[in-house]
Amino acid sequence: MSALVLISIYTIISIASGRQYSVAAQNQLRDILSTQLAGIKEAGTFKAERIITSSQSTQITVQGSDKKILNFCANNYLGLANNPEIVSYSQKLLEQYGAGLSSVRFICGTQDIHKQLEAKIAQFHGREDTILYASCFDANAGLFEAILTPEDAVFSDELNHASIIDGIRLCKAKKQRYKHRDLADLEQQLRASDARLKLIATDGVFSMDGNIAPLARIVELAKKYNALVFVDECHATGFFGATGRGTEEYDNVMGEVDIINSTLGKALGGASGGYTTGPSELITFLRQKSRPYLFSNTLPPAVVGVGLKVMDMLLSSSELSQRVQSNTQRFRQAMTKAGFTIAGENHPICPVMLGDARLASTFADQMLTRGIYVIGFSYPVVPQGKARIRVQISAAHTEAEIDRAIAAFIEVGRSLKVIQ
Repeated sequence: MSALVLISIYTIISIASGRQYSVAAQNQLRDILSTQLAGIKEAGTFKAERIITSSQSTQITVQGSDKKILNFCANNYLGLANNPEIVSYSQKLLEQYGAGLSSVRFICGTQDIHKQLEAKIAQFHGREDTILYASCFDANAGLFEAILTPEDAVFSDELNHASIIDGIRLCKAKKQRYKHRDLADLEQQLRASDARLKLIATDGVFSMDGNIAPLARIVELAKKYNALVFVDECHATGFFGATGRGTEEYDNVMGEVDIINSTLGKALGGASGGYTTGPSELITFLRQKSRPYLFSNTLPPAVVGVGLKVMDMLLSSSELSQRVQSNTQRFRQAMTKAGFTIAGENHPICPVMLGDARLASTFADQMLTRGIYVIGFSYPVVPQGKARIRVQISAAHTEAEIDRAIAAFIEVGRSLKVIQ
């Protein structure tokens, strides 16, 4: 038998043996995950994905039905996700600049439109400079590790978004959590800290509850204890505050937050992308040190086009932000009058509190049969015993659509004995 034949036989045996080992390991993985998935389903917290067959809008179609349903669960706060003017401009930049850059920013991935968008975002927020990321999750992942050392400390609200939590985990600073919006607890921790840099990190708006960080008082504490303030404004930028400048405008501390992270993927067109905006030295440093920025492809031109057009709209008018605020008041007032408990403050996130996870799921299903698309949230997304339907109001909702949703809530609420 030739050496070549022996090598071939050995190779075949090795491959077969490797496959057997791979199959065994995969079967073990399948068994472990199947058990965990069964537990998730048993607990009533399994998250199924409904397939949408239309553009994102206040009226959508879903797989299995040609009927349009009213959508009250998108982050499409300004109703711009399918705005014809924005779509047209995005298509124009797609044709002019191509599908993508096939590169990170510092090699050959920066076009003039990227710099234009960064400048417009900085102008909108009244900041010196901006750096773009693929998402705000990436912006949060890239900030804390880059700027904080073991000599520093970060003070994080216990209910901050998962992306803030994960970003903080990556850094080497001393990590401290303060009770949710509890300024006495925050002050006690700040007073006891001898860190070089102290960074207070909070969501501007907490997305599950629709409540708002006490930003003015946080800024006061920061000044008192020589700390910096970081705010994630994903659920505020473009529509919250008198002109849509977010939580710092709402709480009358414009320009006093040191670092703002936010997203292009919610109110600002709903496409993709995130950013950090703040002092020019910070932004320049992040371009050198922030790993998600350095090792991720640049935003594609069509997505940049969405951001540019939205920024132009917001810089010229606050009409849309005023409309979503008016719609929010209409929904909250009517639902409260009907007997529902609506959590949060005067924000388009309107959690209808139900308590029980199965009740929340059943309630959402019955709303869908009435043509209203909402989602029930339960543990582990929210604390046990605090299941809710999270309603999200858009500037694009008409008063008739809001009233129809309210009527459906009342009908289902009475049938399930949530209200009388």
